[in-house]
Amino acid sequence: MIIESLEKLNKIVKEIIQKIKKEDTIFLFGEIGVGKTTLSRLIINNLQIKNNLPETEVLSPTFNILYEYDVGDYKLMHYDLYRLNKSEDLDQLGIFDQNKNNIKLIEWAEIIKKKPENRLEIYLNYGKTDGERNLDFKGFGGWKGFNAS
Repeated sequence: MIIESLEKLNKIVKEIIQKIKKEDTIFLFGEIGVGKTTLSRLIINNLQIKNNLPETEVLSPTFNILYEYDVGDYKLMHYDLYRLNKSEDLDQLGIFDQNKNNIKLIEWAEIIKKKPENRLEIYLNYGKTDGERNLDFKGFGGWKGFNAS
């Protein structure tokens, strides 16, 4: 799917948040600067709006590895695994051992070997023009067959 604007990306995000529920995981794949954090920001802020919460500033968790956001009666755990060197480093984070009533949004998920059943994988790639991006979706478990319009 080709995305030419933030408005189109936001439309897709609204489709995602209509389906998202506690215990879901979203993996974001793509090169540096392709828009993973922008997509994360839209997901987090749209969930906050949907639940009548104030929008918070969403920063890239590259150096902190994790930021938590209230998005209703649960939290969204926003991870950035870019700085991790090996999958064993994940054990210390306990990403999938934590409270199951959270949504996990994970940038740079390539390092994860054992993946959760209910997950949406979003692949972002640069398009033909500077402002254009290509998005591809792969759904598993409850996300199987998901495709944004």
